[in-house]
Amino acid sequence: MPITARDIENLIRESFPEAKITVEGDDGQHFAAEVIDASFRGLNRVQQQRAVYAALKGKMDGAHGELHALALTTKAPD
Repeated sequence: MPITARDIENLIRESFPEAKITVEGDDGQHFAAEVIDASFRGLNRVQQQRAVYAALKGKMDGAHGELHALALTTKAPD
C-alpha cells in the first residue's frame, strides 16, 4: 500500500507534536512538506531537515523506501 500524505504527517507529528505541518502529494511517491516548529530555533536548515528525516523512520531509505521524494521546507515560527 502506498504511503499517504496523512501517513507522513503522522510520522512527523510523533517527533514534533506542536509543529505546524503541511504535507501535499497524492501519487504515493512524491510529496512536499512544510514543518514549522519552535525546536528549530538556533538550528541551521540542514540540522532542521535532518531532524525531520529522522522522524520519517527510514521510509526514505534506499531504492526500496516507501517514500521516493520529499520536497522539505523547515523553519522556526516567526
